[in-house]
Amino acid sequence: MSRQPLRLAILEAERLLSSAGVASPRTDVELLAAHLLGVERTKLMMVPLVDPPVVEALYELVRQRAARVPLQHLTGTATLGNVTLSVGPGVFVPRLETELLFEWGLAGLEGVDNPVVVDLCTGSGILALALAEARPDATVHAVEKDATALSWARRNANERAQAGDTPIRLYAGDVADSMLLLELEGLVDLVVSNPPYVPDGTPVPPEVGNHDPHEAVFGGRDGLDVVRHVVACAARLLRPGGHVAIEHDDTHGGSVPAMLAARRVLAGAEEHTDLAGRPRFATARRADPGASV
Repeated sequence: MSRQPLRLAILEAERLLSSAGVASPRTDVELLAAHLLGVERTKLMMVPLVDPPVVEALYELVRQRAARVPLQHLTGTATLGNVTLSVGPGVFVPRLETELLFEWGLAGLEGVDNPVVVDLCTGSGILALALAEARPDATVHAVEKDATALSWARRNANERAQAGDTPIRLYAGDVADSMLLLELEGLVDLVVSNPPYVPDGTPVPPEVGNHDPHEAVFGGRDGLDVVRHVVACAARLLRPGGHVAIEHDDTHGGSVPAMLAARRVLAGAEEHTDLAGRPRFATARRADPGASV
């Protein structure tokens, strides 16, 4: 069997994904090819020819992607910061927007030695583990109520600890529980959360609607059911000067900052946009230690 040009296989696969309505067909094909070949995407040009079975395997992955199976389910991984973690059926697939939340949270820890961090609704654990990798001196606590998601988070936490990262502390818990992490009340430097926030009934892409767990995506009639509990929990956990950052739906640009500002112990509520200019996460800091939550 004669070897075949990888470039031509990628072009044909890109055409198939584009016809299927995949938003980023070239990127997805290249990532699938890199995964299949065990190389970095930037090194694909160094693999000009491949054997026919490789092309067939690539087209099989592309057929699944064209059927709108999430890219991360096909590669089995998702990346945030400097960490790449395992994801798959039963756990929410992290989105690119969360990178901005991670970067803001990391900046909020500058100048803080041995910070205490809490990640609420951790899912696969990716945000907590990315922060732990970037700040080895941090004590990172991560909370998740769904048993399947928590099993993914435990798997990822174990793998990162074996790789040498500072271990995180995982909890099975619900942000609606007013006793959650009671021992950390008033001691936390940073609270981050990417909670379920899509309003019920909102049309979502097939990758989300058919593959992400419903309870990890939708947050009630207005999408804010879980966010309200996250705000209350953050206000209780933060120390004076501590920061909170919450990812939200792009329809919540006014709602979440207002929710944070309504807490008398929180100050400086601010909205932040994603790279497309859409409001995607809100932040605040713990101010007056004498005010009531």
